[in-house]
Amino acid sequence: MISYNTKDWFTFIFHFHKSDTVRKLLPIMLAIGIYAATVGYLEVEYFKFGKNDYIHNIPIMHGMLGFVISLLLVFRTNTAYDRWWEGRKLWGGLVNSSRNLAIKLSAMLKDENDRKFFRKFIPMYADILHKHLKDVDTSKQLFEDVDLEIDHHKHKPNQLKRMMFHKINDLYDDKKITGDQLIILNEELQSFTDICGACERIKNTPIPYSYSAFIKKFIFFYTMTLPFGYSISLGYYVAPVVVFIFYVLASLELIAEEIEDPFGDDENDLPTRKISENIKKHVEELI
Repeated sequence: MISYNTKDWFTFIFHFHKSDTVRKLLPIMLAIGIYAATVGYLEVEYFKFGKNDYIHNIPIMHGMLGFVISLLLVFRTNTAYDRWWEGRKLWGGLVNSSRNLAIKLSAMLKDENDRKFFRKFIPMYADILHKHLKDVDTSKQLFEDVDLEIDHHKHKPNQLKRMMFHKINDLYDDKKITGDQLIILNEELQSFTDICGACERIKNTPIPYSYSAFIKKFIFFYTMTLPFGYSISLGYYVAPVVVFIFYVLASLELIAEEIEDPFGDDENDLPTRKISENIKKHVEELI
């Protein structure tokens, strides 16, 4: 995750980093600029359209469609941000569950070998979950046209959770913890699986294809028709205007694409590795 000062305006305006949308859109922005300038030249210099021609009224269509595309992009970005924020809340819940489990076990366990086991395995769950969500195959498990050779009995977070639960059950059998204490510990252990399943739901379920494809097509055709209506009024200035409009619309879509999978490797994705390292540090302090 990128660390920055939210109050430093000039840094945002004049600083460009590798995830900035300008870098990603630059080739297509240049192509659209050339296209818009060509259309403007043909309308103004070759066909010599004037304000009395019907083509001058095309911006009426753009005005009506502009409201529609703004609603679509707002819904798109809000949906993507909700997925990102839900992922952050889930990992915040994992931090709290790990701390609570470590605090309770530190009071219940007297044997150093038992404490050493949980000192290792509690933070290991966060680290394994981090790697599990980074796995490309994890995001393809619901795709009907992809045949993955996955042994679901080797689901690593589940296996780790099973080992911890068996260990706690052995502690109960050995009379090292009471039945009431077993019930108390079960709440945190259950939350581990709940968090894992919720993260997999976000990872495995992208924005519906038809919706995402429609927005991209809408932005493309909306931008491609802009020069026809505005060349008469703007002349050759239509090229930078159209490029800027495309930059704004396409950037919103790119931002939504980047944050809708919060467990990826993009710069603005969640710092799950750092969170897992913090869990390890806190658990070692507590047990």
